[in-house]
Amino acid sequence: MSGSVDRDFWAPLRSSTQARIGLGRAGDGLPTARVLEFRAAHAAARDAVHQPLDVPALAADVERLGLGAPIVVESCVRDRGEYLRRPDLGRLPADLSAVPAVGADVGVVLADGLSPRALTEHGVALLEAIVAALPRHLSVATPVIATSARVALGDHIGAALGVRTLLVLIGERPGLSVADSLGVYLTHEPRPGRADAERNCVSNIHPPEGLGYAAAAAVVAGLVDGARRLGRSGVDLKDTTRDDRLDSATTGEL
Repeated sequence: MSGSVDRDFWAPLRSSTQARIGLGRAGDGLPTARVLEFRAAHAAARDAVHQPLDVPALAADVERLGLGAPIVVESCVRDRGEYLRRPDLGRLPADLSAVPAVGADVGVVLADGLSPRALTEHGVALLEAIVAALPRHLSVATPVIATSARVALGDHIGAALGVRTLLVLIGERPGLSVADSLGVYLTHEPRPGRADAERNCVSNIHPPEGLGYAAAAAVVAGLVDGARRLGRSGVDLKDTTRDDRLDSATTGEL
């Protein structure tokens, strides 16, 4: 197959995926440009993991949303190296004395996770979209910023807040195609010891290539409503927003 035909074959497929496909070859190896692209992507992923979260800047941006001055919570991790070696410590809070028991309907934790860059770039905009998508009668607790955090740290924070449903906005593990992807983990009636099967996740949030803020917020709002009606989250709770859109399309309501 000639080079021109090969490029024509792969071009439409590349437009629909961020995966590395049809890279070509130079002798027995990859073309130099492809090797350099891979190394740059790998470096970006490593940088995203180790980039420190600018907590004061993030707190100032969150406070502008009118939800109150964020509370800052740290995990038991001492440094980033320990965070990567000891996931268990990232699930435990160092001190929750600053977290008030507000008893709101919804609590929000903004966690750095494995990509503080993702939280920096998308966290505030996604939080704003989620608050706008939630029903007005639901109360939202003052946001909490959690550093060196794993998802389960939110269980301790949610229990301390006394919220009914907790949302953890957290930087996802960087890959070689995306280093700034954000995820939202929903846990109904949060408390320490909740299993992963008792959560719901909306992932791959990183517009413009990934899921957009409004679309993600619509799914989150639907899951919050479903969890409140079902009385639990996790494997029994399904995203029905896509079904609703399909039903509207068939009835001509879109």
